[in-house]
Amino acid sequence: MRRHLFSALLTLAAIAAGVVPFVVPAKGQFPAESTIPKDKRKGRKIPQGPSGPTPHKDGHVDLSGFWGYAGYTSDIAKDYDVGQVPMTPLAEKLFKERQANEGVEDPEARCLPTGTPRRDPYPSKIIQTPDLIVILFEGNLHSYRQIFMNKEHPKDLDPTWWGHSVGKWDGDNLIVDTAGFNGLTWLDLAGHPTSDKLHIVERYWRPDYGTLKQEITIEDPVMYTRPWKVTETMPLMEGDILEYVCTENEKDAKHLDTIFDQFSKKK
Repeated sequence: MRRHLFSALLTLAAIAAGVVPFVVPAKGQFPAESTIPKDKRKGRKIPQGPSGPTPHKDGHVDLSGFWGYAGYTSDIAKDYDVGQVPMTPLAEKLFKERQANEGVEDPEARCLPTGTPRRDPYPSKIIQTPDLIVILFEGNLHSYRQIFMNKEHPKDLDPTWWGHSVGKWDGDNLIVDTAGFNGLTWLDLAGHPTSDKLHIVERYWRPDYGTLKQEITIEDPVMYTRPWKVTETMPLMEGDILEYVCTENEKDAKHLDTIFDQFSKKK
């Protein structure tokens, strides 16, 4: 299967212009899908991976592979209808502000980490061993996550963008618990907020050879009144991740700062 068309076209356009693709808000990404009634949204399909039986390795499902775009970059809550995301008053205030200014304060737009569980519109690669599972991300900062198997979180976690992840197997499901966040990440381009109390639980499974499923449970008592879930599907792809350096030949940050100043003066 060829690389997702959006990723390829964005990369080629950037090369032709002499710049690296820069994650900034674009027309059509605001307002967020979850702010539009479901019956008025445009449906999008994610490409299917190749068919075949689910592979196994070391007595468990083998999640290793080069996985394509899941389709939740703009709005992680796109499967929810208007008003269904259980935001606290603080979260709703922040979200509406970010919608109004089209995400001009988005940390990823300044090449800061996406964090967990936010995704770029680029592929990722899973490397699986009995003691450690690594996820390599093509986008953002050419980033990675480490999932430490059958371990506990340290008692004193240093707050980070990605958090600290531990995993265990539950049958054919990989359960990943992530804590220790710095509270600076956005869940998506739309601006769904997080705090340093964010706690993410993921369940990964591979229903067939060409498909990876990821159920994400988001828990943050500062920003959400109860835990809520999102399930993403990723197709298996051919090829491998490419080098992506967010800051190389970057020319947009100063323009974003100018726009941010303009929005700030209007408040």
